[in-house]
Formats: sequence, structure tokens, C-alpha cells
Amino acid sequence: MPHPFETYAGVRRLVTAAIAAPSVHNTQPWRFRQAGTTALELHADPDRALPVIDPRGRALHISCGAALLNLRLALRTSGYEARVQPFPDVAHDPTLLASVRAAQAPMPPAAMSELYAAIPHRRTNRSPFGKRAVPRPVREEMVAAARAEGVALGLPGPQATAYLLSLVAAADERLAADAGYLAELARWTPDRTRGDGVPRYAFGPRPTGRGVPVRDFGLAGPAAGRPVDDFSARPQLGVLLTMGDGPADWLRAGQGLQRVLLTATRHGVSASLLCQPLDTLGADRTGASGHIQAIIRFGYGPPVPGTPRRPFPEVLTRTAARASRPAPSTPR
Repeated sequence: MPHPFETYAGVRRLVTAAIAAPSVHNTQPWRFRQAGTTALELHADPDRALPVIDPRGRALHISCGAALLNLRLALRTSGYEARVQPFPDVAHDPTLLASVRAAQAPMPPAAMSELYAAIPHRRTNRSPFGKRAVPRPVREEMVAAARAEGVALGLPGPQATAYLLSLVAAADERLAADAGYLAELARWTPDRTRGDGVPRYAFGPRPTGRGVPVRDFGLAGPAAGRPVDDFSARPQLGVLLTMGDGPADWLRAGQGLQRVLLTATRHGVSASLLCQPLDTLGADRTGASGHIQAIIRFGYGPPVPGTPRRPFPEVLTRTAARASRPAPSTPR
């Protein structure tokens, strides 16, 4: 089997898997650079940042971390192990988030192959969920998935869930009254088909405000023609936590989040995010067990279509191999 960085088909497979990752407002804030045939680099794309709700770049790094997890899975299922060097050249190239090299390895266990197979089926489901509970073994598997990436997934009980939902509702109300937020939302909810952003068909029903405070992606556009729903079923929440709160923690959180979402997808569990409190400037994101990086809504919803992605050639550039700089790499 040829080295995956040596053929067009091999690189295309890797990058296509990576860009199927979820991202905040489907901004797809990543670029990839093939450095010769030795490494594939993951870069942040500052032109796709969200300065209103993400001034520190936290959500951007989490989005890129999700893409990195997909890239690692694609490598692993081709008989190679990803050797990840995070932030290898901060002084000279601050957009470079990770350099990935490939080392031959035995074929992966079935569970990892199943995660890779789930990549094209994962969706952000903004529809109402039913009342069916996610079974305990599935919840435990999602917790283990987060732990495998060095982060934690907390599963709050009814009282903590009610408190979190009250925070989400309050933050959602503040954002809805923020002109800057509405302008930023309008930029990423296009009224025409393009390769990024959240299209109208993916908004889900317009929430009435009487139930779960899901984000209304239609706030910046006309409400006519959209169904309305109370989102009355009490959701099952997950809270993704990291011990630190810097770029390395955010990149790790993205990998953990994506592994959790792919695990949910494997079991037919729907998911979407309720991260409005994390989008509020100055919000305290410190929980009892670490820093909150995502609030996830789990349940069973109807099938939904995927959102668009930019084409492979638009996100990849090719250059000569970089001069190596001494820094440790992490086998993943």
C-alpha cells in the first residue's frame, strides 16, 4: 500500500475526511498544507473567525481539533498511525496548529474503523428530540470516548440540567439583542447555496422559547415559512471539560468532542450544541471539574441532511517540505 501522502488519492481521502468535521456556524476555519510527502499540516484560517462570539479563537481551535481527529482516523484506517506535533512553529507561523506525519502501524481495531465509517453520517441535528432516553451503556461509551482524548464528558442530572438550560436561555436572550451577533450570524446563514455556513434547510424549527433554548439560526433572516416548535422534551446534556483553558486545551477538546459525536452517531444518537453561554464575552466557563468547552444535547431526532462543505482543492495547498525544527511529536 503506498504511503498516503505520496498519492493524490491518498491525500484527498485524508482531507475529505477531515473537512467533514463539524465547526462553529459551519465556518470550516481550517486550511491544509501538504509539506512535500512527509507531513500534512493543519492551519487555522483567520478569515473565517467569529470575532463577536469567539474573540479568543476558542471555538475555532475546537473546530480544527474535530478535523484533526477525523484526519487521524483516516490515517489509522489506512494502516498508518498519526504522529501529531501540535503547534510546532508558533513563533514563525501562528496559524499552524498541528503537523501530522504518518508511521506504519497494524490495522486498527474494529471500533476505530467504525468511528471512521461514521464520519460521513454524523450530523448536527437542530430538530426536536423525542423523550426516549439514551441507554446507559451508550452514555458510558461516550464518556470513555472523551477520556480517550484527554478530556472529560460530564452527564448532569436533572437539577444540574435545569440550571444549565437556564444559563443557555439567558445567554440566548442576550445574544438575540446584540446587533453585532446578528450581523455575524447573517454572514454565516446564507440565503443562497455555497460551500459553507448554515443553510436555511438546516436551521430546524423556530423555537418558541417555552422549551429547550436551541440556537435560532434564522434570527437574522425572515421567519416566514419555518415551522415552529416548543422543543418541550427535556434533553439529555453532556458537558465537555478540559483541565486547562488555552489553545492546546481547545485543540484537544475538539478531538474529544468529535470522538464523542462519532460514538453517538455509531449508536444512532442525535446531537447538537447548546453553547450560547460560552459565546457571551466574559462568561465564567469554569466548572467543578474543569473548564467547560461544549454543552451537548443528546437524544433521538428525525433524519436530517448534512450541511455543505468547501471542495477539497479549495482547502489544500502544496509546498516543499519544511525545514525540521526540533520538537516532540505525539503518537495518536
